[in-house]
Amino acid sequence: MRPVLCAHPPWKNFEEPIALQEMDTSNGVLLPFYDPDSSIVYLCGKGDSSIRYFEITGEAPYVHYLSTYSSKEPQRGMGFMPKRGLDVSKCEIARFFKLHERKCEPIVMTVPRKSDLFQDDLYPDTPGPEPALEAAEWLAGKDAEPVLVSLRDGYVPVKNRELKVTRKNILDNKPPVGPRRSHSTCDANFSRPNLEDLLEEIRSLRQTVQAQEKRISDLENKLCKFTNGTA
Repeated sequence: MRPVLCAHPPWKNFEEPIALQEMDTSNGVLLPFYDPDSSIVYLCGKGDSSIRYFEITGEAPYVHYLSTYSSKEPQRGMGFMPKRGLDVSKCEIARFFKLHERKCEPIVMTVPRKSDLFQDDLYPDTPGPEPALEAAEWLAGKDAEPVLVSLRDGYVPVKNRELKVTRKNILDNKPPVGPRRSHSTCDANFSRPNLEDLLEEIRSLRQTVQAQEKRISDLENKLCKFTNGTA
């Protein structure tokens, strides 16, 4: 038997669906998860390796295919995180927990947004942890809408997020310790005669620079006279 997605209107009976969507040719049991805030239904097949999701609207054709998430390993089961547990700062709209043979893999679905502000269209008020009715009231036939909460308090702006800075200690990269050398054991190349030779060479270079400066000044004066026609 092929798995089929059936959409039933809440204002009518469930005898006749308003839309039918054939999934594939596998015979696995479908695990549906519906998000009323975004009107998206996620379909996970037991033994399958993909998650298909559709948008449900109030106008024909009612069921709109969005995309498919595929992986290599099949899922033995699937869990769905309530909206209150999502990271609204990263525009996370769904988080699944895929059950493998020896592990549980989280699968995160996000909506790319450039803005760092809280996305009101992605996160309307959602049912909170407080019950709208007690068990005795529900058994007595009472009905009530769920108590909604805002997810804005869970939003952390990018600038206010914790910034972790790792400081490196330059002392951690100390050079290898070797025998210390005193001034008395310095290389003989740095003796006093060599120092005097360096000073003499500096004096010679200074004289050469001064002579070149005088020569350049004389050439500039001759050029000025030649330009003015007085040469």
